[in-house]
Amino acid sequence: MDKPRCLIVRTAGTNCDMELAHAFELAGASTQKLHINELIANPAVIEQFQLIGFPGGFSYGDDIAAGRIFANRLRHKLMDQLLAAADRGVPMIGICNGFQVMTKLGLLPDPHAGKQTATLADNNSGRFTCKWTKMTVPSNTCCVWTKGLTELELPVAHAEGRFVPESDEALARWNDKGQIAIKYAADDNPNGSTADIAGVCDESGLILGLMPHPERWVHITNHPQWQRKSDDFKSQTPAGLKMFQNVVEHVTSSSPATV
Repeated sequence: MDKPRCLIVRTAGTNCDMELAHAFELAGASTQKLHINELIANPAVIEQFQLIGFPGGFSYGDDIAAGRIFANRLRHKLMDQLLAAADRGVPMIGICNGFQVMTKLGLLPDPHAGKQTATLADNNSGRFTCKWTKMTVPSNTCCVWTKGLTELELPVAHAEGRFVPESDEALARWNDKGQIAIKYAADDNPNGSTADIAGVCDESGLILGLMPHPERWVHITNHPQWQRKSDDFKSQTPAGLKMFQNVVEHVTSSSPATV
C-alpha cells in the first residue's frame, strides 16, 4: 500500500512541526504541514489523511494560557471534522503545546465528553523545565503508540506541563480504562503532574497527548550521552521513533488502502 498520509496542523508560534514531520517520515509515513487557516478554508481536506499531529511550540505566544487560543479556534471552526476523524479511527498525537491544545479543546482524554475534562497547569516549580526525564509505561494502558515500551527516557521542555484532572473520579475512570499512557518515574516528575502522568490517550488508544517530546528521540545521536552508552543501547530503536513506528504500522495493517 501507499504510505499513510499525516496531517501536521500548525499556526502562529508553532515551532516543532519540522521535527514532528521528520519523525513520521522516518517511521514510514508521508506528511503535509498545513496552517489552521488553510484547514478552516477547506475543512474537507482533513478527510484525506490517515494520521494527524499537533506539534509543540508556543502557539499564539501562549497568550491567556498555553494552547488556549489555538484550542478555541479549533473548537469553533474544526471540531466536527476532528471528531469525525476520531470516529473513523484516525490516530492523532499532540506533543507539549499540542497536548495543551488537545486537552483544552476537549479532544483528550474524552473526545465526546463535550467539554474540557483536564488541563495542563503551571509547573510546581514556577519555572520552565528543560531536561531528559525517565518514564514508565503502565502495564494496563490501551495506548497503541506506546506498544512494546515499558521504560523510556525522553526530553521535556515546558512551563505549563502539570497534568490536572477535573476530578478524582475522572482520573480513576481513565486509569481503569487504560488511558494513562505514560508516567514520569516517581523520582523524576518535572512538573508535579497528578499521579505522575506524562501522557494520556482516549479509550481507543489511538489519540495520544503527552508533554515529553518523542520526536526529539528518533536517532541514537539525539541522546545527550549516546557516546557513553553501550553497543547494545546504540543498536536499539530509540523509544521516540518506536512510538511513531507503532502507529504507522497500525494504520498500514488496518487500512486496505490510503487516499
